[in-house]
Amino acid sequence: MRVLIVGGGGREHALVWKIRQSPEVTDLYCAPGNPGIAELADCVPIGPSDIVELADFAEKLRIDLTVVGPELPLTLGIVDEFEKRGLTIFGPNRRAAEIEGSKVFSKEFLRKYNIPTPKAEVITNLEAGLPAVDKIGLPCVIKADGLAGGKGVTIVESREEAEKTLRSIFEDKSLGNAGHRILVEEFVTGEEISFIVLSDGTSVVPLATAKDYKKIFDDDRGPNTGGMGAHSPAVVVSGETQGQILKDVIYPTIKGMEAEGRPYKGCLYAGLMLTDQGPKVLEFNCRFGDPETQPTMLRMDSDLVPLLLRSAKGGLDEVKVTWKKEAAVSIVLVAKGYPGYFEKGKPIEGFEDVNPEDGVVVFHAGTAMSSGTLVTNGGRVLNVSARGASLTEACDRAYRAAEKIRFDGKFYRRDIGYRALARMKPAAPK
Repeated sequence: MRVLIVGGGGREHALVWKIRQSPEVTDLYCAPGNPGIAELADCVPIGPSDIVELADFAEKLRIDLTVVGPELPLTLGIVDEFEKRGLTIFGPNRRAAEIEGSKVFSKEFLRKYNIPTPKAEVITNLEAGLPAVDKIGLPCVIKADGLAGGKGVTIVESREEAEKTLRSIFEDKSLGNAGHRILVEEFVTGEEISFIVLSDGTSVVPLATAKDYKKIFDDDRGPNTGGMGAHSPAVVVSGETQGQILKDVIYPTIKGMEAEGRPYKGCLYAGLMLTDQGPKVLEFNCRFGDPETQPTMLRMDSDLVPLLLRSAKGGLDEVKVTWKKEAAVSIVLVAKGYPGYFEKGKPIEGFEDVNPEDGVVVFHAGTAMSSGTLVTNGGRVLNVSARGASLTEACDRAYRAAEKIRFDGKFYRRDIGYRALARMKPAAPK
């Protein structure tokens, strides 16, 4: 069968890497791809948001399955365009993807269906901002309604900081159209995890649990990023907790979306805080996580393609997924200055020193070729990922490999998995 992956980051490289292993796949394409992906698939120079052009390509080449990586084309309606032409595509349609595209819609949906989530106020102008902060209490979280590339969330601890953030959003338009509405949300404490399932609209298949590290600096300090690393399993999620999440969050969401006339097919990602009162939904995403996908794909033992096909066509409950009895971790190497201003075009060296026999796979996120040289081309540059019999071994392997890769201004967190390791028992993860 012929498969097309839409996107060009580390998540898409991980999906390409896994899908290439499927005996079902004869031809594999990626639009637009990146230099790492180009070693496994034919890269097509079409942007992820060029929906009609992507559909034309899939129609012309008789693509059997299209898999969408980023959220933007999903919220723009790529699934609607493909399905209109009778093309099989993995992902939610435009109305279902609003669960990520609008945090206000998501919050109101959660309230309507009594799904646990922090309390929040919806704000549409600067004047209403501080009264909402006073009502919710400090510290609180200010969230942009629309897509902001993982950078639309700010935790504020004082009224002065809140006012500065609100002015930046409403007066300086720092988040563009994503900030035309915002949420002022209660700050809740606990352990944050990513819980991701596949759905065909009625049935769900949970993926292995994962934990993402969003802050730029060690010890969860500094501004939010798109993700500085992740590991699987999340360690803090017991079988009992997983059952509670499915019962209280996932199934009510799938049923609620169906009741709203927005049947949900594809990948549903719940960003959760495990609080003393139980799991609470911080956000929903309508696609695979990045960088959670990287360690998750390393641990998946099953063929991914049948899962994606059944999610798109139905019958997901007839497919079982198995996982390697190992842990996996992904360390994100970023450019100096990220998530703020950063320079591109820095030569990347050291790949020849990374030994894949150590269970290490390096996924390209923001790279490009320039005059035959691999160079940096984004804030998040590479995802150094590894498997191991334990999380300790996986971390050791990934960090050793991360040291060997070189580019000017390279930076990465050195504590990915540190809280999980403190909780780990000697036994391998289940």
